[in-house]
Amino acid sequence: MICIMLILDPRSTALVLIDLQNGIIGTPLAPRSGRDVLATATAFAKRFRAAGAPVVLVHFALADDYADALRQPVDQPTPLPAGGLPAGWSDLGGGLAEAGDIGITKRQWGAFYGTELDLQLRRRGIRTIVLGGIATNFGVESTARQAWEHSYELVIVEDATASTSAELHDFAIRFILPCIARVTQTSDIGFATA
Repeated sequence: MICIMLILDPRSTALVLIDLQNGIIGTPLAPRSGRDVLATATAFAKRFRAAGAPVVLVHFALADDYADALRQPVDQPTPLPAGGLPAGWSDLGGGLAEAGDIGITKRQWGAFYGTELDLQLRRRGIRTIVLGGIATNFGVESTARQAWEHSYELVIVEDATASTSAELHDFAIRFILPCIARVTQTSDIGFATA
């Protein structure tokens, strides 16, 4: 993990936060709670807005009848509640969103496929993505892999991520994400001034 201050250009950098929504932040997570991730991400997003850098809030949603859900045969399917996701499940955590943020809805782990995320970033001249959210080894890692394949420079903010276990979080942070990104803490990111 990088331990030096990263100075980023706010004109070409965006913060992308994954799945900080009511139905996910309240689930058991590690090495920190979803509420802790939300609090860190909310404060961090304020720093991006103050620097004039875009904030992109990605959330996961499905149709009430799950017609848009993936259905491939897998060994460990994710159970979906009968009758659709509970009311408010896909709503962003309180206090996160502000006017001017870019909202993206995804229907799978990664935030690029089937969304306008790449279009929104490229039209704003974004070359660097700072990425956080839940879960480290699912939505965050999938989005990071897709961003890397789209030639974005990536920074993962470890203290603004969590997963379903400390082991899964740690594996992604130590062994996968450093191969495609710089991994650091929110306190180690600053912005260049014009």
